[in-house]
Amino acid sequence: MVNISPSLLLELLQRIARVTKDYLGVLNEDSLRKNFILVYELLDEVIDFGYPQTTSTEALNEDLGIGKNSSSTHDYRSSSGGGSVVLDDCNFHESVQLDSFDIDRTLHLIPPDGEFPVMNYRMTQEFKPPFRVTALIEEAGPSRAEVLLKIRADFPANVTANTITVQMPVPSYTMRASFELEAGAVGQTTDFKEGTRRLEWNLKKIVGGSEHTLRAKLTFSQETHGNLTKEAGPVNMNFTIPMYNASKLQVRYLQIAKKSKTYNPYRWVRYVTQANSYVARL
Repeated sequence: MVNISPSLLLELLQRIARVTKDYLGVLNEDSLRKNFILVYELLDEVIDFGYPQTTSTEALNEDLGIGKNSSSTHDYRSSSGGGSVVLDDCNFHESVQLDSFDIDRTLHLIPPDGEFPVMNYRMTQEFKPPFRVTALIEEAGPSRAEVLLKIRADFPANVTANTITVQMPVPSYTMRASFELEAGAVGQTTDFKEGTRRLEWNLKKIVGGSEHTLRAKLTFSQETHGNLTKEAGPVNMNFTIPMYNASKLQVRYLQIAKKSKTYNPYRWVRYVTQANSYVARL
């Protein structure tokens, strides 16, 4: 153990705060939260194996390649029909050159083999959820209840969601459950998970603009006491929507400049919206 000079530590903290403010514009809790990727990279350059290194903003610009492979909480405007899109932070693949990105939002790159993410970004602004979920549970007798689950797809009809799983916790004293699917239901399955006391509804696909309903009848091991809505839910939903981007940020065009006679490029762009789950409360 080595005792560190308090003056050295205070000076280092002041310089870290100064450098961070240079990059973020303002130093507060909100700016740190929205730019945690950039701040993490800054700290990794400033302190190496526990030893202070460079604390110069100009030198860090060269080391980090700011403007080349990462970016702070700036506003990135999309000229698509969705209007402007504000991103909290984003980073790019190491092969991407950002020389003209700040001017006309153009990315130049020599792609590696295989599939790879060109750009990752994060946003916390309000957006319209792709699904509207309605859940209702009501008593149907001293030891019975009925559950109604309804899902509406609030996205265009030319978009289809796949592998949808809807789960709803029910009271711990639920013994069994019977299900009733809508007429003509195809590619839908139901199950009652006794171990976790959950209703599970699986749908193979949902077309945009459509609506689906599930009814379940619960049998309890005891009479109900109190409010059932406090002992059931929330509804958890997981799904995949290919080529659907919740942020509305889009690639306007893709131009391939083939310079090698032995290399055959493929014109392919795929959007991936990543979310842990979609939760709706009763």
